Amino acid sequence: MIVEPHNRFKGVFLVEGDDGVKRLATQNISPGFQVYGEKLITYEGREYRLWEPYRSKLAASILKGIETVPIKEGDKVLYLGSASGTTASHVADIVGKDGLVFCVEFSPRVMRELVRVCEKRRNMIPILADARFPEKYRMLVEQVDNIYSDVAQPEQAGLLADNSEMFLKSGGYTLLAIKAQSIDVTKEPAIVFKEETNVLRERGFEILQVINLEPFDKAHAMVLAKFK
Repeated sequence: MIVEPHNRFKGVFLVEGDDGVKRLATQNISPGFQVYGEKLITYEGREYRLWEPYRSKLAASILKGIETVPIKEGDKVLYLGSASGTTASHVADIVGKDGLVFCVEFSPRVMRELVRVCEKRRNMIPILADARFPEKYRMLVEQVDNIYSDVAQPEQAGLLADNSEMFLKSGGYTLLAIKAQSIDVTKEPAIVFKEETNVLRERGFEILQVINLEPFDKAHAMVLAKFK
């Protein structure tokens, strides 16, 4: 088994097993702790977590050819819709102990699972709140370098824009996971993706890339954008 840094994205690794297949991973900032049952790999004295693309839209985006992952070591990230912490925990691995991930989640039931993860990863801060109303958690979140949004709400782009205007630094990056069926089940996903990206343009974002996430996620796209 071989573990090597990804040739494009710092903080992301490739694990090549005996089968010759290379799989994504991040270095575990909480050695011995699994977040969602992922496999742990020890290599040259360091522990890595395999990053499952069928469980994480960010991992799927990397495999589908995203041009850049703007999240880097030491960054502060606002994560909207963090659920139980699957992808958020990998983001926490990337930003490291000098970074912070503000994890906003609406469901009290899911929040209990997220808190369990945050107790082991002190660079993750759980916030029980509705991402549609960023003013309600304004006192808990600092200015951030990036925003990652994965919220199943009808106005996904507008929600991201509202949070960006309040928390994202000028020139910061956003990653928006669009769930077409959460917006309008009667429209083709491609139309929904176009409408949501247009909302971002109208709110002052530069759209850098739109990636269809199939086969990892049906009727989903990842939008990489820069806040002007």
